Amino acid sequence: MPKKILAIYYSQSGQLGDIIDCFTQAFIEAGDSVEKVRIKPANDYPFPWTGRRFFEVMPDSVLSVAAVLLPFTLKETVYDLVILGYQPWFLSPSIPITSLLQLPDFRVILKDTPVITITGARNMWLNAFERVKKSLEEVGARLVGNIALVDKHPNPVSFVTIFHWMLHGKKDRYLHIFPVPGVAKNDITNTKTFAGIVLPHLAGNDWTGMQAKLVQEKAVELKYSLMFIESKARGIFLAWARFIAKKKHRTAWLVAFKYYLLIALFLGAPILLILDAVFVRPFSSKRIQTKKKYYLEFH
Repeated sequence: MPKKILAIYYSQSGQLGDIIDCFTQAFIEAGDSVEKVRIKPANDYPFPWTGRRFFEVMPDSVLSVAAVLLPFTLKETVYDLVILGYQPWFLSPSIPITSLLQLPDFRVILKDTPVITITGARNMWLNAFERVKKSLEEVGARLVGNIALVDKHPNPVSFVTIFHWMLHGKKDRYLHIFPVPGVAKNDITNTKTFAGIVLPHLAGNDWTGMQAKLVQEKAVELKYSLMFIESKARGIFLAWARFIAKKKHRTAWLVAFKYYLLIALFLGAPILLILDAVFVRPFSSKRIQTKKKYYLEFH
């Protein structure tokens, strides 16, 4: 019997839509029923962004403040699998996805339902995934798989290229020097391989060992340097968000946060990584491997 699959996501640039289309094609070809829903906020976020608008969403993103979504209708009341596509904004799930996960009717759909999360990110996705995972746990959903697609270029390089794309709307080589921003086309195409891993588990409704197979096929990869930076940044972003959210006039403080972010990325992070490499990492290999396994297999 064909399986009923809901693929629900939010996308500004269209990249995550491409990822969802590619990933779900194998299910469609297998004869399963795939319902794709692209949610939209009532007041949508612009693409390309303006610099000011991008930083304005930071406090609400980090503090999980919901926005109003345009109404959408689902064809089914029960699904065999939900594929949840999302992006990280400021190390947090994007506001539209946070809003979706707070909708009572959608929370009913998620209860007792297997869920695969799939993200398209610049590179840091761990904290956003942890928060999505917590939301799924709260409603009784069954998180059975996670796929994280990222821009694989060095952190400072992808920082430059992603802002070129976000602020100009052009997914091309900035100054004809930098690489194309975002998730590589080959990595998007390769989601068909991941779907091939999922198919037999979906058919048998047995998800045992599936995430380990996805990890083996590099559906999720971790760089220690990014894991380290993100672990340090999480509390700092939260402190900034709480501080700015209390301000009646936020503009000046958001500008201060922007410059803090630039200094932290290009100066602070390299210094911390050097100190960690000398004084901590050589003596923490077992703890690091345990943490990596937790993030890769989420249990």
